[in-house]
Amino acid sequence: MTVSLPPQRQPSEGPEALSGDIARWYGTTLGWAVAKGSPGAVEGPVGLLTGLRFDVLELPADAGAAVLRRGVPTGPVALEGDRMRLLVAAGSADELPELLDWLEWGGIALELTALGAGGRMTAPVPPGWTGSRGAAVWLRPPVPGREVEPTLPALAPFGRRGPGAVAGGGPDLVRLLDTAATECHRARLLRTKVRAKQYQYAAGEYSAD
Repeated sequence: MTVSLPPQRQPSEGPEALSGDIARWYGTTLGWAVAKGSPGAVEGPVGLLTGLRFDVLELPADAGAAVLRRGVPTGPVALEGDRMRLLVAAGSADELPELLDWLEWGGIALELTALGAGGRMTAPVPPGWTGSRGAAVWLRPPVPGREVEPTLPALAPFGRRGPGAVAGGGPDLVRLLDTAATECHRARLLRTKVRAKQYQYAAGEYSAD
């Protein structure tokens, strides 16, 4: 079966025009709140405001890739540089510290953070558009014409008693968070081990034994 891919959209003239097109796409096509520029700056990338329709879990890209390989249900997922961003239900950022404590990850350095009310994430290039090198991109894009909220990981009823299905069939925030914390911890240990070996090689101390 032949699958037809949508043609790539070519940018308007200049980065400022492209930013305006991206802002209009999110505001008109998806109905998401956007802001031009970064806080305190006159110009900059388009930002998606968090805490309104969704919050964001942010974690290292290597840990995020491991989460996706494990097949845990997610909502839209974006990548920018070495950070992966998973969209979750609005209000989830406020629950993060308590949920990590409940899952017995409290006090452990995980490089796992959340953006909620008053925050913003860089808007990825819309699906099918041509962006600049290094721009934020969607790995699992939102679907135009479909409300994003039902697709977002959220707390199940009585979620603090244990992972479970969310009413309405949406992904479970507790399961996603536990998996993300596990993979963040594993990735951090692996990076520490690699750095230690690199230091040993540099110092001429490494032995195959």
